Amino acid sequence: MSEEPTQPLSAEDRKLVTLARATRARTGAAEGAAVRDADGRTYAAATVDLPSLRVSATGVCVAMAVASGAKGLEAAVVLTEAAEVGAADLAALRDLGGPGVVVHRGDHRGGIAASTTT
Repeated sequence: MSEEPTQPLSAEDRKLVTLARATRARTGAAEGAAVRDADGRTYAAATVDLPSLRVSATGVCVAMAVASGAKGLEAAVVLTEAAEVGAADLAALRDLGGPGVVVHRGDHRGGIAASTTT
C-alpha cells in the first residue's frame, strides 16, 4: 500500500498518537504503536528488543488485541524513524483487521507524516 500525505486526525486517532508517544517515551524503545479494535478498545506498546525475543511495537499491539479477543481493527498509529511502516506490520494489521484499516505513520514526537490503509 502506498502512503499518502495525512489529513487532519480524528479525536480517536489523536488518542492513539498520544498512547503510542507516551509508551515509546516511557520505555525509550525504537518504536511506539497503538491500535483501536472494532469495539473501540485501545492497545499501546513499544518495540521489544531482547536477545531472545524481538517484536515490533505494532506486532505487540496486534498480539495484545488478539489475546484480548478482538475480532477486528479500526486504526493504527506507528511512531518510528523508518521511512515507512514495515510489510510484516502491515500484514499483521491486515490479518486481524482485514482490508481498510487506517494506518498513520509518524515520528517519535507524534507528528504524523503519512497515512495508508491495509
